[in-house]
Amino acid sequence: MPEQNRLLCRELSLLAFNRRVLAQAQDTRVPLLERLRFLCIVSSNLDEFFEVRMAYLKREMKQNPNTLLDNGKTPAETIANAQQEARALIREQYALFNEVLQPALSKEGIHFYRRHNWTTQQREWIEDYFDRELLQILTPIGLDPSHPFPRPLNKSLNFAVELLGNDAFGRASGMAIVQAPRILPRVIKLPPEICNGESGFVFLSSILHEYVDKLFPGMEVKGCHQFRVTRDSDLTVDEEDLKNLRTAIQSELKDREYGDGVRLEVAETCPPHIYEFLLSHFKLDRSEMYQVKGPVNLVRLMSVPDMVDRPDLKFPPRTAGLPRSVRKGKPIIETIASAPLLLHHPYQSFEPVVRFIQEAAIDPDVVAIKMTIYRTGSNSELVKALLHATQAGKIVTVVVELMARFDEANNLNWAQQLENAGAHVVYGVFGYKVHAKMALVIRRENGVLKRYAHLGTGNYHQGTSRIYTDFGLITADEEMTADVNTLFMEITGLGQPGRLNKLYQSPFTLHPMIMDSIERERLNAESGRPAWIIAKMNSLIEPSVIEALYAASAAGVQIDLIVRGMCALRPEVPGLSDNIRVRSIIGRQLEHARVYYFYNDGEEDTYISSADWMGRNFFRRIETCTPIEQPDLKARVIHEGLTLALQDNRQAWLMRPDGSYVRAESDKDGSEKSLQDELWAEYGI
Repeated sequence: MPEQNRLLCRELSLLAFNRRVLAQAQDTRVPLLERLRFLCIVSSNLDEFFEVRMAYLKREMKQNPNTLLDNGKTPAETIANAQQEARALIREQYALFNEVLQPALSKEGIHFYRRHNWTTQQREWIEDYFDRELLQILTPIGLDPSHPFPRPLNKSLNFAVELLGNDAFGRASGMAIVQAPRILPRVIKLPPEICNGESGFVFLSSILHEYVDKLFPGMEVKGCHQFRVTRDSDLTVDEEDLKNLRTAIQSELKDREYGDGVRLEVAETCPPHIYEFLLSHFKLDRSEMYQVKGPVNLVRLMSVPDMVDRPDLKFPPRTAGLPRSVRKGKPIIETIASAPLLLHHPYQSFEPVVRFIQEAAIDPDVVAIKMTIYRTGSNSELVKALLHATQAGKIVTVVVELMARFDEANNLNWAQQLENAGAHVVYGVFGYKVHAKMALVIRRENGVLKRYAHLGTGNYHQGTSRIYTDFGLITADEEMTADVNTLFMEITGLGQPGRLNKLYQSPFTLHPMIMDSIERERLNAESGRPAWIIAKMNSLIEPSVIEALYAASAAGVQIDLIVRGMCALRPEVPGLSDNIRVRSIIGRQLEHARVYYFYNDGEEDTYISSADWMGRNFFRRIETCTPIEQPDLKARVIHEGLTLALQDNRQAWLMRPDGSYVRAESDKDGSEKSLQDELWAEYGI
């Protein structure tokens, strides 16, 4: 196969992932309000796609227009292909909302009222709402020499208003901009008594359209057109000019809201002279404009399912279980003293992890706690426990990753509070994101310091732990806990990397271990011995790993990859990847765990990790990879993380050589297996 065709385009692969998410919104087997939620997730994902990936390509096109990306195409060619696919995806999304979901919701008594359908009662209530809640908050800005075009925030809702007539000062600019503040809800629920006892909603944009004339008394409103601009959200911190990382990030966060435009969204009814004016202002071309048939930004509908009391239209509630060893009420440290504790979230509760830190915070024998924070939420019990431990006089060291995309402001807040409480707060190693998920508790027992550690595949975030699937190991293993301590010493101090006993780390030993393990399977296959690789992750795009997998496949290694999102590898291409199969699982839970398995002549080397197989994870981040050694725990990880995923034919998609996906087929008898349903049945309460 030609060199430029060996890797798929990561942007198109990411859009293909969002098409699989959209399929959840199209699936009639999914409860109706959950289908609406999946539709919103697609919009949210697309926002990030434009803010990050398309913004990156646009920068590359300006700075290195002739460079060839890993997919063998220039940035301009890649942008054009991604725009075409994104446009098709957005058309499908709005068609689904307008033609399928809205009518289905209406049949269930859940209505989105458009202006021409408002009853007299509804109109009176909505006008009163505008007068009470909006009129005094909105600030119309007429465009004239003393009122230049305002700077709309990234992804904010705005309106371009066409006007006729002169105002009180004789001004007649003909155009004004109205910005909808973010404190205003984008979807307003109407009282049931004016909706025949049913659930009725109206869009903020509809209210603005109807009563915008009240903002311009004495003038005629010719038109009101909603628009939204998506901006480049990359944070750029120059190491040479850096004096204080926290101060630099705070400054960059303010600038992010006003980065260069990468996408303009307007309604289908927006006339050419308006969108041409907006494109010119934001320095965008027609290819970067997306006209939609309906409300600009479907993300605003994410709140609707929570405002409707219809459990029959939602996923049934799930309650995570607890391992039997934890139910006895004894401290977590006592529980793991004799055997490590493996947790599989969200099927098993995140509570033992929280308790591990909370108990350490009040344990008089604990002398120190160390922990990484990448994403943790705005009301974190774990961080509160760290604050309590600091106040109790324990040595608390927290590695806060300030460059965790879109969580920077939250992490800055926690970092400030921890510093004020007296904790040692460090921001990792400049140029390397600390993506490892690890915590260390050091306790004095019988005059000797004893270490306990947690190592996981997911963030210390109690909210996402109920949604994301992840593995976590709490252990007292002396070599593993020593490795965790070594890693913290590397991150917080200076010096050469220490030699680790059992763990692997990026950017030093993880990539070589993966490459060596793949090569060992290749050599075993060439020698006629059984060889098998199974790996589960979020993304697979690192070229050297993909080439190693191609070589292993050619030697006869059976390779099964479970990749939720981006995958640049082409599976099942004759002569290139005949023995590689790739599947993606999209369901109620977001598949987030990273699990690696290498048969290794029956040794069955099994690892859980924080790292996807991407260049950034191997070379530009600090990651951990933990071997699962205890036979019963290893069997669990293989079965729960890999085998069930390979058997899934309810939520699994099979990847084709061209990068497209098809649903896995039911068994011959029509039965289906769901990885997530089986694990809820096993562990849920």
